[in-house]
Amino acid sequence: MYPILEKRLLAENIYEMRIHAPRVAASAQPGQFVIIRLDEYGERIPLTISDYDPADGSVMIVIQALGASTQRLCAMNVGEELSSFAGPLGHPSEFVKKPVEELRKKRILFVAGGVGTAPVYPQAKWLHEHGVTADVIIGAKKKDLLIYTDEMSRVANVHIATDDGSTGYHGMVTGLAKELIEKNGYDLCVAIGPMVMMKFVALTTREYNLPTVASLNTLMVDGTGMCGACRVTVGGKTYFTCVDGPEFDAHAVDFDEAMRRQGMYRTQEQKAIEEAKKRIDNGQ
Repeated sequence: MYPILEKRLLAENIYEMRIHAPRVAASAQPGQFVIIRLDEYGERIPLTISDYDPADGSVMIVIQALGASTQRLCAMNVGEELSSFAGPLGHPSEFVKKPVEELRKKRILFVAGGVGTAPVYPQAKWLHEHGVTADVIIGAKKKDLLIYTDEMSRVANVHIATDDGSTGYHGMVTGLAKELIEKNGYDLCVAIGPMVMMKFVALTTREYNLPTVASLNTLMVDGTGMCGACRVTVGGKTYFTCVDGPEFDAHAVDFDEAMRRQGMYRTQEQKAIEEAKKRIDNGQ
């Protein structure tokens, strides 16, 4: 069993939890994810690792309460335990394998949207610890939905964008990305967030011939490659996000297909939410 050590509300319906999982913490690297289950009958929930500490054996995850299972997870409190916490899974970020001396010569731009800000943090933190300070755009619809701004500011140069202009740049992250690319020039862009955001970030960076990586973790369901729900076309070939990714060349990803795949289970998800609400209303 994996106890919840800490829990805090980051924004509306978005929670951070620190889980005691020593073996995962000892092996985790930026870009990887875990699969959790609330109990022995629960569905498998893939979540990107947002931080890890081998010294105290803890792993940080960030959850948005959207579906029935994530709502149940967000309702759990410190001291309660998860049934399983499997990981680290997936391939770590490509730059982790690069020589540090080479990385220190590179300029890296991260574009983070919404909950996607959480998995950007361990990447920016790892780079900072190895002498590389990246630029990070954090985007949200409004100021109240921004997360990890303080944490990120300690390890990177942070630029804020809000759709409504309540703070930072007034507009989409792509507009701010254009300004920074033209001003600074970059060697690599990493985009993590809603699928539609990553699509338009990729279209933007293509204009500048800027190599771009997208993390497609939002496609995953069972995390083993067996269910096939996370199939994605990259460069005309079929890959499984959970075992081949979760990071891919954003300029080669068929985002339109990926977004269609994301919508395949909405009916089932809504039904599960309604059934869960009935159980709560009935005191079950």
